[in-house]
Amino acid sequence: MQLFLQRIAISTAVIAVLSCVSSAQAVTRELKLADGGEVVVVNHAGRVTAQAVAGKDGKPVGGILMASSPKGVSEGEIRIGGSPELVTVEVVPATVGKRIDVMLVLPERTRISAETLAGEVEVNGNLAGISAKTDTGTVAVDVPTDDITYYFLWIESHPRYLADFELSGIKEKSAGRFEIKGSYAKVPSPKSQVPSAEVQDQSSKVKDQIPRSVSLNFTTSRGIILLNVPPNEVMSDLRERPLTNAAKAIVRSGDSLLMDAIRRASPRYFGDYMRTLPPIKREPVLIDKTPQAETPADVQKTALVRVTDLKNRSIAGLEDKDFEVFENGAKREIVSVERSTAPFNLVVLLDVSGSVENYVNFIRKAARAFVNTVDKRDRVSLVIFNEDVKVLSRFTTDKDKLSTSLDTFDAGGATAYYDALGYVISDTLRPLKGERTAIVILTDGDDNRSFLAFDSLLGSIQESGALIYPLYVPSALIAAASQNQNADIDPLRKKYMSLSAKSEGEGDKLARVSGGVYYPITQVSQIQRAYEDIVLQLRTAYSVTFHSGTATVSGNGVPPRLKIKSKRENTFVTITSVTAAGQNPEK
Repeated sequence: MQLFLQRIAISTAVIAVLSCVSSAQAVTRELKLADGGEVVVVNHAGRVTAQAVAGKDGKPVGGILMASSPKGVSEGEIRIGGSPELVTVEVVPATVGKRIDVMLVLPERTRISAETLAGEVEVNGNLAGISAKTDTGTVAVDVPTDDITYYFLWIESHPRYLADFELSGIKEKSAGRFEIKGSYAKVPSPKSQVPSAEVQDQSSKVKDQIPRSVSLNFTTSRGIILLNVPPNEVMSDLRERPLTNAAKAIVRSGDSLLMDAIRRASPRYFGDYMRTLPPIKREPVLIDKTPQAETPADVQKTALVRVTDLKNRSIAGLEDKDFEVFENGAKREIVSVERSTAPFNLVVLLDVSGSVENYVNFIRKAARAFVNTVDKRDRVSLVIFNEDVKVLSRFTTDKDKLSTSLDTFDAGGATAYYDALGYVISDTLRPLKGERTAIVILTDGDDNRSFLAFDSLLGSIQESGALIYPLYVPSALIAAASQNQNADIDPLRKKYMSLSAKSEGEGDKLARVSGGVYYPITQVSQIQRAYEDIVLQLRTAYSVTFHSGTATVSGNGVPPRLKIKSKRENTFVTITSVTAAGQNPEK
């Protein structure tokens, strides 16, 4: 039922997009489709996107087609024919090289067949059948898993695919062709087998009215096939391969989000490794905690807070008058505000892969300078990565030991950047949750070997509470695709085939999600200045002591009903921990 409602919400969004885009030199046409009819789309000049939409109050939904292009689309470039049982759509650009994208909104249980060359085919929803044929274009579908039959054929390459469940094995055919063929039916979990009476009644009505079986038939020369996996969660290397040390550590950590990403990337090796481990207690992603009974009291508490501006930069020089404290909606009296000198647990994550080999000596020098700059009480761990991770030094305040460890590595090899970051979050920092932690990264931002995708990291980063300070040095390689005006005809293939290009926006997104600062490096001389600024950012925090109306303090002591605000415009307060006054929040 939840999936069904989600698809309705998605469909509404798609219709809104069609309405907006249709006013900008696009062609919008109504498709007269019979119940259970089929739409055949041939578009060798762009992408094909389709969304199945459920009717409301028993009323059927008609089909809608919208064709768009940066150069505008004329009526003659979209040829629609056939019958209500079989509607044909052919895209015929007026000029060679002109790109035209096609978007469709279709009734549920329709069949669709799409053919492109380099263009992506993306289809979502409860359709009866989906067929796709591409040259290099990605085929990405998101369909119900109640009953799926599938046939995938690669005619000019070894299979590259990713699915949210384990598919049948690859079979090599004649003339260098490969196929994956089989079926899958979702097995209800024990909890879902006995739903409440209301949910069961609604669910049964939906299933009685709308079948949920789907047939998939995809043929591609060298494209990528995604089955119920968001394109933004696809890792760089699609080959199923043995788990690295970083991947194994992530699996052992019990981080549900990261474990699921590893499982999708390498289901067979994931399963083999899981069978060697004792039962893993997974960490919940989101949980509803039963609030503890709060004992009314007049006590003093001290909150360790960080105040940042719109660019996530820490703000110094604040006083008592700049803060307000609210607890359970009531304003509390502030006793004092002092600059905090609480130590940090810092992880310095260094890229030593082949793509930054020319920078390795400077990396050593800059890392030593950073180690010598941090406060003597800060505990530092050094972690390097190429195709796997290696811990040079665990947390220590011994700067001589840290400096010596930087002489023990050489650069070279592939780059598993996202796995290394996932390793630090789920393994290195996991025991320190609730303490002040930060990750300083020196890399070129490229990734070509991780099991994890960038977006699969974000939820775990937020849960960890660690500040991230990415420093991206310039990559020596620039993907030709980034200079092509039609590069986004297949966004996933662009990402997959241009691994040497720095992932645009990822460094900034890491910083914003975590509360850190992003440093795009255009000259290597900027690295040292960035390190010095990071140390300054980390040292800017405040201890806010206030009168509390409750005596309850547990864990890191940050109750959801405690709010600390800064009176300065466009500033934001993050509470790290709360302790009873008299205890030292700086330890």
